[in-house]
Amino acid sequence: MRGGGHVAAVTDATFDLAAGECLALVGESGCGKSVLASALLGLLPQNAETAGSALLGDADLLTADERTLARTVRGRRVGLVPQSPAAHLTPVRTVRSQLEETLRELMGVRRPQLRAAAEAAAERAAFPAGHLDRYPHELSGGLAQRAATALALIGDAPLLLADEPTTGLDRDLVERTVDELKRHVGDDRSMLLITHDLAAAERIADRVAVMYAGRVVELADAEAFFGTPGPRHPYARGLLNALPEREFTPIPGMPPELSALPEGCAFAARCGRADEACAVVPALTGAAACHHPHVDVLEAPRA
Repeated sequence: MRGGGHVAAVTDATFDLAAGECLALVGESGCGKSVLASALLGLLPQNAETAGSALLGDADLLTADERTLARTVRGRRVGLVPQSPAAHLTPVRTVRSQLEETLRELMGVRRPQLRAAAEAAAERAAFPAGHLDRYPHELSGGLAQRAATALALIGDAPLLLADEPTTGLDRDLVERTVDELKRHVGDDRSMLLITHDLAAAERIADRVAVMYAGRVVELADAEAFFGTPGPRHPYARGLLNALPEREFTPIPGMPPELSALPEGCAFAARCGRADEACAVVPALTGAAACHHPHVDVLEAPRA
């Protein structure tokens, strides 16, 4: 950063993602979820540095050069539903022209099939055909989100990174969108779903990864995470208990700034189970990075 300081936006994030699997990455804003997705596609700002590896088949996404990422990875091997779709849509071209260009480049579709193919791609993401000839600035936030989703699904990339794909959508469209994303996964494609919408994650995820202050603090099967025995990490359990259909109890305090992380467990200041052992950063073992993980059954939802 300016002045020579460093911010550890993501640290020791380790997980795998199998073909046919959906992994939901959840956590409060600013915990590093979108930074992780941007790193996989080489979309980080110039002052960012990466270390480690991110393997997709025989390709390491973290060490690939810009030419490789642009010509063989983005859109072809990895699709992206961006967090801020209005910023990713070309402002001087209609939605139809952007869909048609993507269909030409990724699928080889040529006229006269392009018009029908663009309308089919729009329908897949519930984007209304009557808005295809509009420019991005003429779209609501929800319509821009659906346009970006339609673009990301073209090509059926083996890996889909969906960063908050339900932002600005009403509940019916949320369910339709996540169901379509789940259908995209199929048997041979996978998806990393980054979301604050735990209901959407519960609907389609096979596994859940919880991030806090730049680290993955829990990794669990979705069925066990949302049901029994429930989350092991106190932070993950707090996320579920904050839902209206559960306890509707907020997590006390605020997450730390990534530029000023405390020594030891970053969640300790907000955790009722913390003690002197939490002065040491816990490793992600036994599915939860916590010195005092929950082992009891999650409370049943309240009426």
